[in-house]
Amino acid sequence: MYRYLALALVLAGCSQQAPTPEKLPNFLIVLADDQGWGDLSVNGNTNLTTPNIDSLARDGALLERFFVCPVCSPTRAEFLTGRYYPRGGVYGTSAGAERLNLDEKTIAQTFKAGGYKTAAFGKWHNGSQWPYHPNARGFDEYYGFTSGHWATYFDPPLDHNGERVKGKGFIIDDLTDHAMAFIEENRDKPFFAYLPFNTPHSPMQVPDEYWDRFKEKDLALRNRDPEQEDVPHTRAALAMVENIDWNVGRLLAKLDELGLAENTVVIYFSDNGPNGWRWNGDMKGRKGSIDEGGVRSPFLIRWPGHIPAGEKVTQIAGAIDLLPTLADMAGIQVVSEKPLDGKSIKPLLLGESGDWPDRTILSFRVRGGDVSVRNQRFRLDAAGALFELDQDPGQRTDVAVQHADVTAALKGEQERAAKEILAHHGEDDRPYPVGYAEWTWLPARDALPVGGVERSNRFPNSSYFLDWTTPKGALTWDVEVGEPGE
Repeated sequence: MYRYLALALVLAGCSQQAPTPEKLPNFLIVLADDQGWGDLSVNGNTNLTTPNIDSLARDGALLERFFVCPVCSPTRAEFLTGRYYPRGGVYGTSAGAERLNLDEKTIAQTFKAGGYKTAAFGKWHNGSQWPYHPNARGFDEYYGFTSGHWATYFDPPLDHNGERVKGKGFIIDDLTDHAMAFIEENRDKPFFAYLPFNTPHSPMQVPDEYWDRFKEKDLALRNRDPEQEDVPHTRAALAMVENIDWNVGRLLAKLDELGLAENTVVIYFSDNGPNGWRWNGDMKGRKGSIDEGGVRSPFLIRWPGHIPAGEKVTQIAGAIDLLPTLADMAGIQVVSEKPLDGKSIKPLLLGESGDWPDRTILSFRVRGGDVSVRNQRFRLDAAGALFELDQDPGQRTDVAVQHADVTAALKGEQERAAKEILAHHGEDDRPYPVGYAEWTWLPARDALPVGGVERSNRFPNSSYFLDWTTPKGALTWDVEVGEPGE
């Protein structure tokens, strides 16, 4: 390992027999960023309209209790691996904590091994340098940005298969353009297209066409504590969601145009709760929280001829279930050599579940050592309070005493998770790899300041450096050189 000191930005399982390629279904997965469960009209929000996203529930299934993580990169890691995110080395959202360990196999590697063309368009957020880069994790095609935050959404600098390029226009429209081109190019091959959009995450930038709909709009539905709500922020977030909806409509129209709709599984969900105090079905919590409102996500899925139209799935499920479920749908082998935490929910989606057994889904806040446990009926929060969610979605009444047996059982799950899963998180000594690709970017967000230099805030993804006033000031990157050059 080599340690470099610099003063500026440095360049440096399923067991089914796989079907024949013509029978393999395509997959189109759209992941929103910081969109809450309540930010869709299909979930009862009258402040906006999302007809294209809603159509997935009309023509397919709506999962009413689908759970993700409290922040961005952990949900992406669980989607990619089918495993709880602390197991894969992810414990934060920046400064290297977002990286998915290199011994984890991804959903893209599973589908690539199964004969699919794979692509990702959008916010990666599980490692920037090769071999953490998406092109090294099973994606044949990548276009987007690899960090957790991007400063501008209009004509932004982006990454296209490891090369720096300039985006065109509003970023979500641009990502969708590239995804549609990929779909068209691979219309005669099975494809797996993952679109991790980066809105309504900040900065709250959106084309005027959408902002004009909301800038003076009265909001009929407000947060449960209206005094906390930043109304202009809510308006901007809803405008961004309506832009996402328009782009989802474009994707669905492209599938129709190419005659691919009947053989394509389309999924829409979000990575965490809302990034502001806005209406979210009276649930407690928002982004960053492991209460219901911080981790319950919208989830809609369409697979014509397989999933009954208008299906509503009430059983709990989560991001950890997606890898085994989608591999099960495709009839391909999961390539992970590690045990998955998720399970295939294909029987639930197809209406073939019978007596589906109860289960628990865990939510983590790694740096606080907190665990929240959800079963079909109850949530045990990190403080040990128990809530009956069907009766009390706002988590206002602790019923731990009334349901002592349930409390004891879920506390046992909580304690086991803390010992067995959070134990994977220790001191992070992973260096930044250089020398694997032709060139490597070491961005300022990954640097450690020394000599009195400080970040402008505690969020490295959206910070700059202050108090760089002496020659002793510097930025450092801990690197490991894979293949030294001349």
